[in-house]
Amino acid sequence: MVASVCGLTGAREQPARSRRGLVSSFFVDEVERDAMREVLRQTIEAIRADQPAALVVLVETRGSTPQKPGAAMLIFADGSQVGTLGGGCVEAEVKRRALQLLEGSGRDLLTFHLDNDYGWDDGLICGGRMTLLIDPIRSADGAEYFQTYLELVEAGRGCVEAVVLDADRAGGGRAGDRFLFDPEGHLVARRPSTDAPPSVGRNLKPLSERPRPYVAEGVAYLTEQERCRLLIVGAGHIGQKVAELAAQVDFDVWVLDDRDDYCNEQRFPSASRLIVAPIEDGLRQLDITRNTMCVIVTRGHNHDEEALFHLAQTPARYIGMIGSKRKIKLILEDLLHAGVTRESLVRVHAPIGFSIGSQTVPEIAVSIVAELIACRNLGSVPERARPPSLVDEIQTSGR
Repeated sequence: MVASVCGLTGAREQPARSRRGLVSSFFVDEVERDAMREVLRQTIEAIRADQPAALVVLVETRGSTPQKPGAAMLIFADGSQVGTLGGGCVEAEVKRRALQLLEGSGRDLLTFHLDNDYGWDDGLICGGRMTLLIDPIRSADGAEYFQTYLELVEAGRGCVEAVVLDADRAGGGRAGDRFLFDPEGHLVARRPSTDAPPSVGRNLKPLSERPRPYVAEGVAYLTEQERCRLLIVGAGHIGQKVAELAAQVDFDVWVLDDRDDYCNEQRFPSASRLIVAPIEDGLRQLDITRNTMCVIVTRGHNHDEEALFHLAQTPARYIGMIGSKRKIKLILEDLLHAGVTRESLVRVHAPIGFSIGSQTVPEIAVSIVAELIACRNLGSVPERARPPSLVDEIQTSGR
């Protein structure tokens, strides 16, 4: 199918609580993740209520586009919708085509090229390309596929959805066939009930590598990353604000402190786990994995050193500690003398947070959470944003 669209060629311990992402360049992924949850919930409800609807998913992009792969929108027969694809002429044309498909059968793939003639009035002259799947939802299909998808997303385990774009290149199936894989790479749901083409499994990347959405051999892979655990050691004012912001951007927040009048649900309503125990004892009982990020913001030098002594020798993805350069150097020297290796301490982010001239507690928390997001989403903190480790200034002979 070929059509003209706005001057473009279109060819086809306590439960965690729901939270909205913050709107900034760092937080786009979290906003989209919350939107996907709501779209999946509404899809399941529509199927169970026998309410006709069409699910639209952005499966591939090239160049600059108003949305990223995985963005979704559910369109009802009355023209109402849940979610967005960025608005403008693309969304209007997709909605028109989706309503047509509700009256017939089958799925459709639409591709839009965002050239200079497109969407001038909408401000969406991006120069990229978007490919979207329109998948009509009917009660006869059953809700199992979307229920499994939602359970994986809400549990924070991560998953990968594979969507066939080109059946010939994929080696089988039909365009629009969907296959859902759990974090271990097991096929857990399919839509429709058909075998996956050989290329689907062959090109599936491990979620442990945190791949971005990609396309291989005519198949689009939409990745939903595992939720990172954030362990905050210290329940003071900074720890409290870091927990609040981190929960909003989809970290699974744990808090450890030895004071129950600080470490409690009233001060940390968004934390999924609160541990009240002496710092050393509390850390010893926790399983710190490669998917754990740690922030040390205790009330004193000794507690910071105690926490870092334990955490520096774990496989945690990220370890950051607050403090002045002088205090940090003293702690690092002590730990080197205590037998902690230089290699273990070099990876510690201290002073913690991006250098943005923070003065207040909220500003400090923003600088810390921004660094956490960068490490989680990019795999590491950009070198231009991270100063050299203070370990390099310490002589091995002593202070």
